[in-house]
Amino acid sequence: MLVIIGLLLGGVFAGQELIDNAKFKNLVSDFKNVPVYISGYEDKFKALPGDQDQASLDAQFPPAGSATACTTAAVGHCATKNGVIDGGWDATAVTDESFLFWQHVRLAGIGQGLTNTGGAAYRPTNAFNGHIGVTNSAQSPIIGIKGTYIVCSDSITGKLAKQLDTTLDDGNTANGSVMVVPAGTPTSLPVAPLATTSLVDGASYLVCMGN
Repeated sequence: MLVIIGLLLGGVFAGQELIDNAKFKNLVSDFKNVPVYISGYEDKFKALPGDQDQASLDAQFPPAGSATACTTAAVGHCATKNGVIDGGWDATAVTDESFLFWQHVRLAGIGQGLTNTGGAAYRPTNAFNGHIGVTNSAQSPIIGIKGTYIVCSDSITGKLAKQLDTTLDDGNTANGSVMVVPAGTPTSLPVAPLATTSLVDGASYLVCMGN
């Protein structure tokens, strides 16, 4: 009986490990895919996704109106054709280029997902159902992170956040191109990155990577 129980427990643990490994690989792919989307879009259209006016989009994605340009020139959120993906990683409206980023790469056939900005599943999510977002270093939720653009992924466990930093950067979550802050940290209230030793394996965090 003990042998049978041991085999069953071993199978459960092995199965969980496979699930965790699959989730980790998906997280890594999320961070690696965004630079591919951006470079592919730039090669094709000589512009950044999200950072185009309506006339340019209408010419690229006919019929007119198939793609959406940001609609409000709010400070730091919508400045088309300035070579920056404006708006926070957590943007939820068409007033932010970072929100429209996903529609543009999907219409271009580079990314997958809904092109309807009003759809419930429009904003992409990771393996933990945390939202994935794109922004720039000036509007990052993490103080001190550098990069032309920043990719953020939310609700990642501390264990995998540390593993991500080791895989994609230097293993130091408070420094380098990958940094970690509490889950849900908004663009409007940026905070300093957390030290690797302070991360709790089972807690949730926001992980961002500068590119």
